[in-house]
Amino acid sequence: MDKILTLLDGSEYSESVCHHTAWIAQKLNAHVVAMHVLGRREAAPATDLSGALRLGARTALLEELSALDEQRAKLAQAKGHAILEDAKKILEKDDIPSVTLRLRKGDLLDSVREFDGEIRAITIGKRGEGADFASGHLGSNLERIVRISKVPVFVASREFRPISKVLVAYDGSASAKVAIERMSTSPVFDDLDICVLCVGQDSVKAQKTADEAVAKLSAANIKASSRVEAGDPEDVLSKLVAEEGFDLLVMGAYGHSRIRTLIIGSTTAAMVQSVKIPVLLYK
Repeated sequence: MDKILTLLDGSEYSESVCHHTAWIAQKLNAHVVAMHVLGRREAAPATDLSGALRLGARTALLEELSALDEQRAKLAQAKGHAILEDAKKILEKDDIPSVTLRLRKGDLLDSVREFDGEIRAITIGKRGEGADFASGHLGSNLERIVRISKVPVFVASREFRPISKVLVAYDGSASAKVAIERMSTSPVFDDLDICVLCVGQDSVKAQKTADEAVAKLSAANIKASSRVEAGDPEDVLSKLVAEEGFDLLVMGAYGHSRIRTLIIGSTTAAMVQSVKIPVLLYK
């Protein structure tokens, strides 16, 4: 059975992540692995502060600080278990009976790498626990996951709604071609309304590019239409998503832009930040 790894941190996005994960799992008949990772500080045992308290610090103070560290670690673990139990209840309510809970300690990427070769996709929230204070930035964990992931990454929006209308941002780049290839073999996209969009000043070239992607999907019995728009890709995509009722944006993580960040392509990063719908990223 396919597995989906869902990463949860207890943020405002976590419930939406669970609902979107359930939607995908139902399409794939997949098992869900729900994971929460305690950071090194959260999972740390009592800290040895003796080196910092040599100048006359009393033993009682040292013991009190160590006890506080130990208590914080216990609370972090209890919080982690609570996050996972809540996630399991949501997934089971969404008719996903096959759920495994994993509480890990240490580095997030190391924990994710444990599942290399076992999972079909990763689901994660757009931003983490500081979401309300970082509206202009991607969650740092999201950026790190996209960077190392060998499978598609589904980035959940804050609110869940059923997905029926999909916009595919296609530019003919390597990662965009991977997106079309993976879509053509995935039951997730059966019976969805799919629009393949190519943004370019050369309308003839853009139409040809979009039609090639549609032909690939059609050959796999996935219904799709092509569309061409001129203008700045970020502006065009944002406008269409806001005005035409799309429920999911599919993109390659890297495009043709000469300026590529160390994490993901600049247009991709802008879209994940700005749109209020989920984004599915392929590399």
